[in-house]
Amino acid sequence: MYQIDIMTLFPDVVGDMLCESILGRAQERGFIKIDTHQIRDYTVNKQKQVDDYPYGGGRGAVMQADPLYRCWKHICDEAGERVHTIFLSPAGKTFRQADAIRLKDDYQRLILVCGHYEGIDERFIEEGVDEELSLGDFVLTGGEIPAMAIADAVCRLVPGVLSDPECYENESHWNGLLEAPQYSRPEVWHDRAVPPILLSGHHANIQKWRRKQAILRTRERRPDMFEKLDLTSKQDKKLIKEMEEEGVW
Repeated sequence: MYQIDIMTLFPDVVGDMLCESILGRAQERGFIKIDTHQIRDYTVNKQKQVDDYPYGGGRGAVMQADPLYRCWKHICDEAGERVHTIFLSPAGKTFRQADAIRLKDDYQRLILVCGHYEGIDERFIEEGVDEELSLGDFVLTGGEIPAMAIADAVCRLVPGVLSDPECYENESHWNGLLEAPQYSRPEVWHDRAVPPILLSGHHANIQKWRRKQAILRTRERRPDMFEKLDLTSKQDKKLIKEMEEEGVW
């Protein structure tokens, strides 16, 4: 069973969200376990204060190292070993699909630390954090949204969570491509028809069409990803030639 522990000031919000839909069913079936931990429960003062003024001056407050450390140590002691720990920080490396795969493959348990205010005491980062991750070049009011996003991205890769690996292996970012357009019933909606190829029943041609669309969409929308693509295979060269002849390349 894959386990994720989330250290947060808002455990109910985070826990409720991650107990719904696919992840909720996966927890009920024992494929994954997601626990939330209220950092305030690990303070040593009656006020359950977890923050204080920053040394050196400045606006706002900083989360104190000790409550974070006590919470983190409780989880590690429960696990019987040091658990790989991630701090969700705008200063961290941008989280990618490759990171989701790595975290699923390399670890059986993770701790995700949600910061707040102006940040957390650097000494806790030095003591307990193994890596820092960010969702992108923007700042949020807390680490809960990134923690939920990363937990979702990692857990859906755990065997048994989704019905078949194909559910995620054909999705955007899995193989460096964006996913091809998807369609459902009705066949015509607002005078817009489903591409005829998808109605043909010819699976090989449908797969070829989807590959073409994925390549075109990636080139148009994510040139940074497109530049890294390896399209030197015989199959891809043939597809590109066909797209040139079709006037879409």
